[in-house]
Amino acid sequence: MSQSLPPPPRIGFAQPLNRGGNRFMRANDRPKNFAKTVLRLMGYFRQDWPQLVIIFALSLAAAAAALIGPFFIGRIIDGLTAPEDVPELAFIFLFLPILYAWDALANFFQTWVVAGASQKLVKNLRGLLFKHLQSLPIKFFDSHMHGELMSRLSNDTDNIAGILGTALVSLTSIAITLTGVLIMMLWLSPTMTFFALVSVPLFFLVSKGIASRTRKHFRDQQVSLGLLNAKIEEDISGMAVIKAYGCENRNIIDFARINEDLRRAGTQAQIWSGFIMPAMNVINNLSLAVVAFAGSVLAINSAITVGIIATFIAYARQFGRPLNEMAGVYNQLQSALASTERVFDILDQPEESPDPPDAILLDTPKGNIRFNGVSFGYKEDTPVITDCSFHAPPGSVIALVGPTGAGKTTIVNLVTRFYDIDAGIITLDGHPITQYSRNSLRQAFGIVLQDTYLFTGTIMDNLRYGNQSATKEEVAAAAKLTGIDHFIAQLPDGYNTILTENSRNLSQGQRQLLAITRCILANPAILILDEATSSVDTRTEVKIQKAMGILMEGRTSFVIAHRLRTIAGADQILVIDQGQIKEQGSHPQLMERKGMYCRMFEMQLKGIF
Repeated sequence: MSQSLPPPPRIGFAQPLNRGGNRFMRANDRPKNFAKTVLRLMGYFRQDWPQLVIIFALSLAAAAAALIGPFFIGRIIDGLTAPEDVPELAFIFLFLPILYAWDALANFFQTWVVAGASQKLVKNLRGLLFKHLQSLPIKFFDSHMHGELMSRLSNDTDNIAGILGTALVSLTSIAITLTGVLIMMLWLSPTMTFFALVSVPLFFLVSKGIASRTRKHFRDQQVSLGLLNAKIEEDISGMAVIKAYGCENRNIIDFARINEDLRRAGTQAQIWSGFIMPAMNVINNLSLAVVAFAGSVLAINSAITVGIIATFIAYARQFGRPLNEMAGVYNQLQSALASTERVFDILDQPEESPDPPDAILLDTPKGNIRFNGVSFGYKEDTPVITDCSFHAPPGSVIALVGPTGAGKTTIVNLVTRFYDIDAGIITLDGHPITQYSRNSLRQAFGIVLQDTYLFTGTIMDNLRYGNQSATKEEVAAAAKLTGIDHFIAQLPDGYNTILTENSRNLSQGQRQLLAITRCILANPAILILDEATSSVDTRTEVKIQKAMGILMEGRTSFVIAHRLRTIAGADQILVIDQGQIKEQGSHPQLMERKGMYCRMFEMQLKGIF
């Protein structure tokens, strides 16, 4: 592989951050569509339409109570000058408390129903996002920051849940209230309605100007928050390296820079969103002044009563309050929809190419693998593997050696279909691997990497990871084969000991032996051992080599190694350099040729390479 290319990713695991290639790091990658995002988000409510009906009914009930109240208050004011209306006034005084209590209850139950519906929506959205992540190709995780993806699963979905419920209640109530108030005002006095609505165009102009700025700042805020989470996740995971190189102060400075970016974006978002309410209050008060002045002129000319003026002032407030709320809710929606778009960005990522309709299930793999003219590049027009051809018979041990970045790991990435080839063909047991279902193909492989990954849970859970049906006796027998049983027995809870944080309290050799035991229990037909002994001491290496010998017995095995003496017994050694197989043969054959392998081996014996 050329020196300008980054090293290929480890099979099955994402690499450290590719800061230049992460398209999620930029706030304005493509134009955002407010209406499209809202409609798509509301589409997830389709299964919960009964709750939406209930929300609408409760909003209608609350709005009706709020609309009737001002009308009755106007009747009270007009009735004070008419003694014959005393019975009506008494009824109104008795009815108003009931009316406002009904308004409060309707609003309470509406909030209750919406909270349940919005939380259910976000739960489903989060589950859908996590499920989609499982179906994305390895190359997606190799080129995106882990912490940033975690932020989308946690912070962005929480942001949607926190705002969506409030917005849904408010927008439903606003729509009904505005419609009802407009109808009541037109019924009482079309002339006064004109004066009450004179400020509406000004409201829309101001709110549109402010909202266009707040949305960008809210989106920047969510992007900065994702970067901050990525920084935290990366630094906590690599704390040992940070301390070993004394980079604490540098990391503090880097964190402070990202934190400052988040503060700046958050401040701008809050400042601009804070402009909307004062501006709307000024416009609303201006509207009230216009209504009061116009009403006074009409009352003097006996066109309307004082009670109608009071009613219109109340309705003008009710009309202005939803408009104010709508401005505030719209600003809140900017943040929620920015988060929603970030979630949709991942949901729109293409999944792994589907299995063909006639995909073959690989039930009893024999491990007969053949590469024929295979070429591949992680980037278009930049080949990493060129015209690669070799044959791995069933049960054989194939060693891959060569300088760092030569393409060794890429070969095993291709045979497991973590990446698909650009040219040539790879066959397993006589069939192209693309004809097998991915799941059955990958179940045929067992992988032991240099950087072993163990999951949070008990030792028993980790050993059974590839074979959930393994009995305790089978687990114990596998542990005895690899010699790890003695170590497990010394632990306080034995096989029930909890491993956390990728088992940082275990040595590298202990983790490797646990990984090999896990692989034995999975009973794969084909093994991939990627420099499994390169990070351990000589004594531990002997134990791991013995365990790997047991594991490889009767299985086709691909062994990637830099310590050439560990693969001297391989059936076939492939010497790879710059994406091409330069030499292949057994150890004696390659030593006899006095070529690249021979030079590498002799240099290692002398301690040079």
